[in-house]
Amino acid sequence: MEIKRAIEFGGNIREKITELYVEGFFDDGLKFFSKDKVKLKKAFAPIFPIEYIYVAIIDDEIAGMIACMNKEKLYLNINMKNFVKHLGIFWGLLAYFGCKNNIRKFKIETDEKLAIPEFLLTSAKFRKQGVASTLMKYLLALPEYKHYIVDIEDSNAAALELCKKIGFREISRKKIMLNLWIRLKYSK
Repeated sequence: MEIKRAIEFGGNIREKITELYVEGFFDDGLKFFSKDKVKLKKAFAPIFPIEYIYVAIIDDEIAGMIACMNKEKLYLNINMKNFVKHLGIFWGLLAYFGCKNNIRKFKIETDEKLAIPEFLLTSAKFRKQGVASTLMKYLLALPEYKHYIVDIEDSNAAALELCKKIGFREISRKKIMLNLWIRLKYSK
C-alpha cells in the first residue's frame, strides 16, 4: 500500500475521490438527497479541497482516502448553486444547509500544531485490509502536527474503535440535531 497526496495525481482524481465519498456515505445519509449516485457525485465533487486529501493506493486503485485539515485548511467548498443545479431546489438547499451545519460540529480552538482528520473512507473492495488504520497512522506521523482531533458520530462504531485502538481518547460529546457526536483527541 502506498499513500500519496491527491494533488499529485492529474486528470480525474476529484471524480475518483467523489466516487469513493458517495460510495462510502450513500447509505449513511447521502441517499436522503438523491438515490441517483451520478447526481450526488456531480453535486458533491467541488466540495473537496484535494490539496489536503491523502489517498491509499493498492494495485493502482484508490483503496481509501483521508483529509488532513488544520488552522489554515479548515474549509470545504460548499456552493449552494451547485447543489441546487444537480439536486433540484428543495434537495439542493437541504444538502447545502445540511453540509454547512455539519462542517463544524464543535468549536475547535486551533493552533499550528493541530490537525483535524476528516473523510476517512475505505473502498468496499479493500475493507478489512488495514487501509483506514494505515491512512490514520500516516497522518499521525506527519512531523508538523502534535495534536489531532476527530469528531465521530456515535453510530460509527468502526471509526470509534479504530481511533481508540490507535490511541485517541474521548474528550467530549455533543448532540447535533438527531445525532450524538464524540470528539476524540490524540497527542504525540
